[in-house]
Amino acid sequence: MADYPPTVRELLAALRELPSIGPRSAERLVLFLLEETKGTKERLARTLQAAGTRVHPCARCGFYAEEELCELCRDPIRDPLLWCVVASAGDVLRIERASAFRGLYHVLGRKLSPLEGIGPEELPTSHLLARIEREHPREIILALGTDAEGEATALYLGQILKKTGARISSLATGLPAGGGLEFADSVTLSYALAGRREL
Repeated sequence: MADYPPTVRELLAALRELPSIGPRSAERLVLFLLEETKGTKERLARTLQAAGTRVHPCARCGFYAEEELCELCRDPIRDPLLWCVVASAGDVLRIERASAFRGLYHVLGRKLSPLEGIGPEELPTSHLLARIEREHPREIILALGTDAEGEATALYLGQILKKTGARISSLATGLPAGGGLEFADSVTLSYALAGRREL
């Protein structure tokens, strides 16, 4: 029975590491890339290489940036004293799609997760606290999801951040219990931001 050459098998394995790509999807993508003649694979290789070398975390908030600061941190129209703390850079994109938040972000990078060995000591809070000390936000919204890890992280951060003098709030109802922000549509996120509650 015929099989793919080793390089193609390696490409299949790499594609299967991507989220939502199963064996059949990976095979369809590989066959498309092998058979296409319009330069898609060259453009894909080039842009993947460029993204890997040029895109990095924003020095201020941790979102995606190609310069020292991301476009959101450089936007003069945004409210610099209203912050939204999220677990990942992807959460910033989800909230931005809701078009209901005009402040700045802080990407924490992870949530408390005892099963994965992430306790309070492993939570990267020092950068957040140093930034608060420098910039003195008026309000910090904890948008970490309603799953167990997000709720635990929000509770832990809320206790620490209350000492900073900023108003600490979390997203309101509307988000599914036990779910992350990736499962919320933009309208639901918009309502959750508008009806946030103080912790």
